[in-house]
Amino acid sequence: MSFKYSHTLAINGPNKLPRFNQWAEQNLPDIEFSLPPQVPVKSPSLTVRLKSAEDRAKLAAKLDGAKL
Repeated sequence: MSFKYSHTLAINGPNKLPRFNQWAEQNLPDIEFSLPPQVPVKSPSLTVRLKSAEDRAKLAAKLDGAKL
């Protein structure tokens, strides 16, 4: 099964990938996702690839009000 769905979230600053991974381990341990190999520091967003629309909805709900 491939990662057919995506969700782009606003996240600023360095170390976007480690910060998201740590947050996801604590808040969404049951969701499989794929991240890009790297994200430029100046980029104001991060795109997360997901396997299902349900996973995308869970991620969006958990991100509402989350600080990354």
